[in-house]
Amino acid sequence: MLGDVPSGGYFKLMNMSDNPVGFVGASTDAFGMNIPHQTQTNGSISKMIMVDKATVPATGTLAFAPGGYHVMFEMMRKPLAVGSTIPVTFTFSDGEKIQVRCVVKNAAG
Repeated sequence: MLGDVPSGGYFKLMNMSDNPVGFVGASTDAFGMNIPHQTQTNGSISKMIMVDKATVPATGTLAFAPGGYHVMFEMMRKPLAVGSTIPVTFTFSDGEKIQVRCVVKNAAG
């Protein structure tokens, strides 16, 4: 079971349209806060900053991965078992919402 510590959400978004689209957020009832971030590095210093939007290019992909874009899931509402899945709704700047099931992994996985 995962404890009540902030968790990072990693995934890959694919845009099959001819226009770029902005990823503006993720939500799930499993956590009280779900905030898009980007890791920025300047020399040997890295910091996370909140972002309002991450653009998925036309007919392209955008990876949310360690060291780059990610969603910080905070304020876990109940313990989650590694290997279980939670529903997460992705919201885009054009108003589209897509619900997916995301696998809960430990930090080493």
